Amino acid sequence: MNHTENTPPADGSLRDRTGDEQRSLAATRRNVAFTSMIGTLVEFYDFAIYGVAAALVFPSVFFPALSATAGVLASFATFGVAFVARPIGGALFGHFGDRLGRKRTLVTTLLMMGIATAGVGLLPTPALIGAAAPLILVALRIVQGLAAGGEWAGANLFVTEYAPKDKRGFWATFPQLGATLSFPLANATFLATGLGMDNETFTNYGWRIPFITSAVLVAVGLYVRLKIDETPVFQQELARNGAARMPFLDAFRHQAREIVLAAGVGLTPFAFFYVSGTYLTNYAHGELGLSRTFVLTAGTVSGLMLALGGLVGAAVSDRFGRRAVIGGASVTSAVWALALFPVLSHASGLTFTLALCVTMLLSGIQFAPMGAFLPEQFHTRYRYSASAVSYNLGTVIGGSVSPLIAPSMTKSFGAPAFGVYLAALCLLAAICTFRLRETRMVDLDRLDLDQAEAAPQGH
Repeated sequence: MNHTENTPPADGSLRDRTGDEQRSLAATRRNVAFTSMIGTLVEFYDFAIYGVAAALVFPSVFFPALSATAGVLASFATFGVAFVARPIGGALFGHFGDRLGRKRTLVTTLLMMGIATAGVGLLPTPALIGAAAPLILVALRIVQGLAAGGEWAGANLFVTEYAPKDKRGFWATFPQLGATLSFPLANATFLATGLGMDNETFTNYGWRIPFITSAVLVAVGLYVRLKIDETPVFQQELARNGAARMPFLDAFRHQAREIVLAAGVGLTPFAFFYVSGTYLTNYAHGELGLSRTFVLTAGTVSGLMLALGGLVGAAVSDRFGRRAVIGGASVTSAVWALALFPVLSHASGLTFTLALCVTMLLSGIQFAPMGAFLPEQFHTRYRYSASAVSYNLGTVIGGSVSPLIAPSMTKSFGAPAFGVYLAALCLLAAICTFRLRETRMVDLDRLDLDQAEAAPQGH
């Protein structure tokens, strides 16, 4: 069967189509954008509520025998375990996404995330099952990491492979919007859950409610995800060349340089996002003495700034280019990283909230254009694998290592030293961004043909 006869061209163009065809393609594009947004919202909400719980309650719930500092470190270590699993999940689900299609792969990742998240909410404490509790927590966190590793790339491919080339930044905003809205939703859920509860009640069982009720969001996400069709670009690649046998290996064989550089692009947004969601949340509650309610409220407000930054960053990337927006924001973030902890050292509640908002705004401005920038770098034949591996390698360094080393680094050398570390990450991200090519007007179908012709000579 020739799939290209029944699918729109790779650039998603509405030109040379009848009125009915134009309306049908526009409606399909809106549905794809909505389903991608809902899917990433569900996946990243489940990931985000773990981060909030790891900062506020897991040290005392799952590591009661440890000191306060050691408990926080152990809790953040379980948070970081998922980031180690994410590149593995990216390679695994990237393989199936490039061979079997984006849709079936994304349904699997959603189910895995939902089951693991509900499992955390139902997990007995060490008082009931002893050391098995933190071990099971780590196992469930690994499952979350594997699922999240395959989610982002697939959701973004759905949108970018349907979108017209001159508007891919705009359409790629929607999966990022789902991801960014997960942060304020997670904080708001904990805030609403904890209203009327004292700290003891919240620590005993209140924190479990957001995890267990996330099953409702998973059901919604699964319903909308099952209704979407495979992307036309992927169908055309299947019709032209068939499925790749080992897309992961093909990606490294032909575009290893781009994979490494693309991983560096995400260092700043991931570091800012996860440091804000974990370490700064704990810092405000423990060091600044701000109440749990206030910290969660600040997290909700800053999460909305994250979403706003994403909308702005993606929109202007269609006009000025992905590199200019992401790279410029990375340089700006380096300056802000040096100023952040001196600002927080004597922060009031208002100052903390404003600092968190600026940090999240900068993260969003860089994060959203990545939804188009990374997939645009790679051939359709292994785009899922390459995008997923690049994205998740960036999260390991920026999103996992940064919150994990923050408590010990600030204790040993002071908080400004950690700011210097963040600034160095930002500059490295800027260098990686500017080393990649501009992709604002890349034709994905033309890219496939060009790379296929170049492959025998060794890309």
